[in-house]
Amino acid sequence: MLKKLDKLILRAFIGPFIATLLISEFVLVMQFMWLYIDDLVGKGLDLITILELISFVAATAVQLALPLALLLSSIMTFGNLGESFELVAIKSAGIPLLRFMRPLLIVAIIMSGVAFLFANNIIPRAQFKLNALKYDIIVKKPAFDLKEGVFFDKIEGYVIKIGKKEKDDSTIRNVVIYEKNQNLQDHFLVADYGTMHVTKDNFLQFRLHNGWNYEEDGARYNPSTQFIRFGFKTYLKEFDLRTFSMMHTNDSLFYDAKMLTLHQLGKAIDSLNIAANDFFVQSNRNIFPYLTFLKYQNKAWDITAMAPPVKATGVYYNAVPDKFKKKAKDSLWIKPSPTVFIKNAKSFEELIPDSLKGQVLDKCNSTLSILKMNIEGLGKDYTAKKQFIRVHWIEWHRKLTLSVACLVLFMIGAPLGSIIRKGGLGTPLIFAVIFFVIFHLFNTFGEKFAKEGITSEFAGMWLSTAVLVPVGIFLTAKAMRDSQLFNKEFYTRLINSIKKLLRKMRLLKA
Repeated sequence: MLKKLDKLILRAFIGPFIATLLISEFVLVMQFMWLYIDDLVGKGLDLITILELISFVAATAVQLALPLALLLSSIMTFGNLGESFELVAIKSAGIPLLRFMRPLLIVAIIMSGVAFLFANNIIPRAQFKLNALKYDIIVKKPAFDLKEGVFFDKIEGYVIKIGKKEKDDSTIRNVVIYEKNQNLQDHFLVADYGTMHVTKDNFLQFRLHNGWNYEEDGARYNPSTQFIRFGFKTYLKEFDLRTFSMMHTNDSLFYDAKMLTLHQLGKAIDSLNIAANDFFVQSNRNIFPYLTFLKYQNKAWDITAMAPPVKATGVYYNAVPDKFKKKAKDSLWIKPSPTVFIKNAKSFEELIPDSLKGQVLDKCNSTLSILKMNIEGLGKDYTAKKQFIRVHWIEWHRKLTLSVACLVLFMIGAPLGSIIRKGGLGTPLIFAVIFFVIFHLFNTFGEKFAKEGITSEFAGMWLSTAVLVPVGIFLTAKAMRDSQLFNKEFYTRLINSIKKLLRKMRLLKA
């Protein structure tokens, strides 16, 4: 059952939290809009498409907006309570800091759970839809817009120019239409006036009056080329505008690890690990057929080890390792095998007859070139597979780290607000931005380190949490002891004390 103190703190928290969440969402959505402003302007997007785009962007921005909102609203809440001396009254009643933080701590835990459910279920689907819609908008042609005295060349194969457009936006005058083709000369059509309108099946119709059509029939350098001109009272010309309408691409074509839930990521990682393990089978199949000498490895040593260590002219058993010599000498029950003669050659070429040297070297170069190509290809393939697995692990951890970030940033904001004791939006916003930037930077650095394989995925994605948790514990400890960590007067007195001490030291030296 909620007590009056809990209700007081919750009422003080709800307003700033909703306001900061909406502000954070607005800022993140506007950041996306400014990033893609060049692809959105001039496309003639309808209101439904724009609202759909904004809703998808807002859904994907929740995972960053929610931690920022919790951080800023907690600083504002406890700052307002401290500025109005309500915190002093609560503490004077013998209520510790952790007790009146408890209701908001429960809210932060609930928000962390909501953030996880959002990141695991809603954001993947929104990311699917956003990528498909963003692609359709980017590849969409600019909206059809004929302006007076301007050549319009967005319809493939045609260039259109109108001299004047009446106020009804349908009647046009001094119309010129160029048709581009592969013949000797482009065809063109001129008319004094006419009307234009778009049909239901998305065709642009020009009904032109009092004009001429000019065209040349024939190919270049053809002496029989004919110039054709005919006049008309009324002429109907149609253009297909379906290429200007936005296509709706199937969102399943845009695969990304961000679009998977935690369960789907686990299955994908298992499948990718199995595929990566097949790399070694593929390596054996692509490399070892060219390394035919491997099947002869250690055979000479085995045969020599079976023979007694006899030294003869031109025969050097001293090249045999000592362990084999000892084995052959001590094991009297081993029957001597045929003597193995090893020529004392300074290089490999001395072992090859002169008539075969060219063939052997060419064969070696060819085999080495093929081996190099195979190894480089396998190396790139293996690196890409490992990188793909790392990306999936990063997304797996991201769904947890951004949820935990809500709780971590609240544990920083609540004690920080009780220490600075400043309400409003000014001072809390400065501290909130500082700590959120620190969180975002470490999160970005950790993700980059994990992607490049510098650190493990776990260490990289939990780097920001590992840095900020000690900060939260430190601020909580300071707040429980009524620390003057951010008190301006405390630092002013400290600086004055240091100055007095320095003056005394100078007088003593003098």
